[in-house]
Amino acid sequence: MSQLARDLDRRRLLGGLSIALGGTALAACGSRAGAQIAQACVATPTEIRGPFPADGTNGRPRPINALAMDGLIRRDIRSGFAGMGGSADGVALELELTLVGGSGCTPLSGPALYLWQNDAAGEYSLYTLPETNYLRGLQTAANGRLQFTTIVPGCYGGRAPHCHFEVFASREAALGGAAPLLVSQLAFPEAECRPIYRDDPRYGGSLANLDRWPASRDFMFAGDDAAARARQTIAMTGDAAAGYRGTATVALSAA
Repeated sequence: MSQLARDLDRRRLLGGLSIALGGTALAACGSRAGAQIAQACVATPTEIRGPFPADGTNGRPRPINALAMDGLIRRDIRSGFAGMGGSADGVALELELTLVGGSGCTPLSGPALYLWQNDAAGEYSLYTLPETNYLRGLQTAANGRLQFTTIVPGCYGGRAPHCHFEVFASREAALGGAAPLLVSQLAFPEAECRPIYRDDPRYGGSLANLDRWPASRDFMFAGDDAAARARQTIAMTGDAAAGYRGTATVALSAA
């Protein structure tokens, strides 16, 4: 996988789009929460899709497109859909993304977000696991909120733990083959991932991989300073037994 990643075109799409951390509160300006959302509006570069998007842009012998499969619109992405079996096993994660835009970081309703990630063993459905299509899903923002029930991903060789996403103007745009407004990635926090990888045998060699490739060494995130990496890192609370809650904000600037 690391070789595939190194071979990717690291082009960055033009546009005033940003990703940042923060809670889901959208309080008035001047408050602490307001300051956090203001920080979320700082524009950051977009990221590459990676080699396993299943969005119709690649695949052999023909492009693979989960966006053309029935059942992709869902909150719980742990199982296969559209007649494909399989279920992703791992530590539970309730992931809430907040999609905002404009100079005031107004919560958006209508845009759709397609999310995909690897499983606990570092495998991607429809590519390294062609028999299943789990850990892929599409949600439409309602008052800024997008929610996915998933698992904490494993850490495979060459990459820090992460997930991918694309933002589209609408659900119809996503399903109809329109170009995304934003392609990017979010990292998972090392402090929370480390004990999961250490204690849960389902995560195999993830701990050793994390030691070699933390976000500060990851080819996608290493070029950023600590503050920029923090804006692209999911905040996680909880524990392995009860599951985790993750939050992050995706902000489209006014430009």
